[in-house]
Amino acid sequence: MTRLFNDPAAFADEMTEGFVAAHGHRVRQVPGGVVRSTATPAGRVAVVVGGGSGHYPAFAGLVGPGLADGAVVGNVFASPSARQVATVARAADHGGGILLTYGNYAGDCLNFDAAQDDLRAAGLDVETVRVTDDIFSAPDAERDRRRGIAGDLVVFKVAGAAAAEGRGLAEVAALARRANDRTRTMGVAFSGCTLPGAAEPLFTVPGGRMAIGLGIHGEPGFAEQALPTADGLADLLVERLLVERPDKGDRAAVLLNGLGSVKHEELFVVYRRVAERLAGAGVTIVAPEVGELCTSFDMAGVSLTLAWLDADLERLWLAPADAAGFHRGRAALVPAAAQVEVAPKVEIEVPEADRESRDAAAVVVEVLHAMAVTIDAHADELGRIDAVAGDGDHGIGMRRGTGAAAAAARDAYDRGAGAGSLLTAAAQAWSDRAGGTSGALWGVALRSFGRTVGDHGRLDEETTARALRAAREAVCAAGGAEPGDKTMVDALIPLDLAFAATVRGGGAAVDAWDAAATAAEKAADNTRNLLPRKGRARPHAERSLGTPDAGAVSLSLVARTVHDVLRKVSS
Repeated sequence: MTRLFNDPAAFADEMTEGFVAAHGHRVRQVPGGVVRSTATPAGRVAVVVGGGSGHYPAFAGLVGPGLADGAVVGNVFASPSARQVATVARAADHGGGILLTYGNYAGDCLNFDAAQDDLRAAGLDVETVRVTDDIFSAPDAERDRRRGIAGDLVVFKVAGAAAAEGRGLAEVAALARRANDRTRTMGVAFSGCTLPGAAEPLFTVPGGRMAIGLGIHGEPGFAEQALPTADGLADLLVERLLVERPDKGDRAAVLLNGLGSVKHEELFVVYRRVAERLAGAGVTIVAPEVGELCTSFDMAGVSLTLAWLDADLERLWLAPADAAGFHRGRAALVPAAAQVEVAPKVEIEVPEADRESRDAAAVVVEVLHAMAVTIDAHADELGRIDAVAGDGDHGIGMRRGTGAAAAAARDAYDRGAGAGSLLTAAAQAWSDRAGGTSGALWGVALRSFGRTVGDHGRLDEETTARALRAAREAVCAAGGAEPGDKTMVDALIPLDLAFAATVRGGGAAVDAWDAAATAAEKAADNTRNLLPRKGRARPHAERSLGTPDAGAVSLSLVARTVHDVLRKVSS
């Protein structure tokens, strides 16, 4: 288990501060992550990597000459927010364009894509490469749906070396895509990992057994078998990966990765057999790596990566690099002559609001505070539900998001904000602090709601109905989920329809919220009968049968909280 922490909610921030304190000659901290503190020639492509914390040396440990220019650091097992991605990318930019590359997870895709849109709108040249090396998360014919795990190191290394050669953005991105297309990884686990502050691991494996096909966020495996010998494990990994060996695949970069608590000595025993089996299959191993390369806190597990090299990929894989968590050859660490400072946070001006909107804003402040209290009380259960087939971070993310939104709302109200501006401030705070898919979608929902409400006039039933519909449409468009996908959308749509129907029938706001909350609660419970078709739970769909979707449950809790506050206010 994770034993050394202070406030679990501050773990990622404090970890980043300590990392920078230890490696200031390589990196410096910027809002949202780290960038190089070393000199990089102007006009070079900037390679920006990132994802959730809990995977060191991925991602911050891979920043340095010959590798990444910056890393976005999200909360534990949660993608960073879009604003974090954009901020780190701007700080890492050298004027030659920006490559965003990261593991293929729903939250990361949502937030990195939003950041890419913002950066492009600002006139920057940006490309994206998603890593999809995990062979168990989707069939080979659907590689675009596969997760990114330890193979991300190969893709990042190729991209960083290509950028160091002075290649343009299009060529750097093309080489990174080629590396991803030729990289395959398989992982196994002997026990699950425990998040900071959690009492139990995200999943367990019976003694003497091994889970096959696990993820790096505590997602459980797809199957179990008896724990083999070291040689038996090596045979299993090699044989399964060779199934997807490409034509003319005779040279490969090989990564034997420890996921957290498997020691180097054990890894070397396994690697001995891996090398024998690959040699027997006619594979020449190029610069193998054995150690912790992409971890999952204290998970006892191992993954094997084969990256099939051509001449260009081999040269880039062998090129010098110097980062805190990866070294190859001799790459000079030349301090930057002058650090480019990230602009300090600017307090956003609050638009003028009329008295009616200010009155509504006061109620919204109370609602958001009550939401934070409710979610805090249910965070552990939401995490438990999420861990059945996902990564168990939903409760933590919702706790961070609602707490940040409540604080931002109070600050905005004290500065004279109306309901619309207050909700916009809350949306940004929720998205930034929570990260992940839920953080992004709740940010979208509150922002759309606030934009519809505005800062003038009463927040009456009809306006609320319009705002709910706008929020629903924005969430569906951003996340791409549909009814039946086992997501928050399965509760959001019934909530919206019930509210609108009550208002059309002449019902007051408190009655409409009662109907909406009841509909959301019923719909959330019904998701236990669905198979997930989106998000991190999708690869483990069968395991989730009988358990409701955590996002739908948290939405129903929020809806009931809104009703309770309005009932109190109106009594």
